[in-house]
Amino acid sequence: MVERFRDDFKRSFLRGLTAILPAILTIYILIKLFDLVQNFVGKYINVAAKWITVQFWAISTGDKISWVGPSNIWEKTKEIWEQNYLDWMGFVLAIVAIYIVGRFIASILGRGLYSLLERTLVRTPIIKQVYPHIKQVVDFLLSEKKLEFSRVVAVEYPRKGVWSLGLVTGPGMRTLHADIKGDLLTIFIPSSPTPVTGYTITVHRSDVIDLPISIDDAFRFTVSGGVIMPATQQLSQTEIEQARQPVLSPPQEAVDKEIAE
Repeated sequence: MVERFRDDFKRSFLRGLTAILPAILTIYILIKLFDLVQNFVGKYINVAAKWITVQFWAISTGDKISWVGPSNIWEKTKEIWEQNYLDWMGFVLAIVAIYIVGRFIASILGRGLYSLLERTLVRTPIIKQVYPHIKQVVDFLLSEKKLEFSRVVAVEYPRKGVWSLGLVTGPGMRTLHADIKGDLLTIFIPSSPTPVTGYTITVHRSDVIDLPISIDDAFRFTVSGGVIMPATQQLSQTEIEQARQPVLSPPQEAVDKEIAE
């Protein structure tokens, strides 16, 4: 009874965790993203907005204009900001500011200035050891040029007789085509259970087997370690059980008899 309850509890707990964990992680990431924008951009935009409000307020009331602004108006402005929960304005304005920066970089002048800034950073001591690597990661995650896979194949990798699931990314390099004189494919071999990493290989087109499954099915298969099989590739329950059986050595008597003969 206790063992049955333990197994049922474990199965139900894992099922519930599988159901709610993706949503929780998604919300967590969005909250962290909000905090990142708010703390590094929005907070300073809020300060600037308060300063502008204080200056206009001082002009409208005829107070003496100064760089800092009258302290009494500052206190009133902070009080209004807190009472009306206006801190969210910093986040909204930060999103708008990031959008404007993106539009500016897309222009001819913006591209030129951005290239100049990048060249300066990659030549600056210490910074040049960090910036290029961070930029590669950001470009991979947020680049408009997404990594595209054309189809799913099976290829013998890392050695003959061992078949791995691969995703075709394109043809091979020009030099390989010229030297090998063959039709080549570049294939990404995703690793389990994190398919965002893996290996990139180039093989002859004749050395691969096209699989009639989608890219999503291939990723599910890889992430689950082969447990989640595409519907079109599922075997019967009997075949699955047979495949899970250990490969046993023949009985010693049979071996002795074969040797004697």
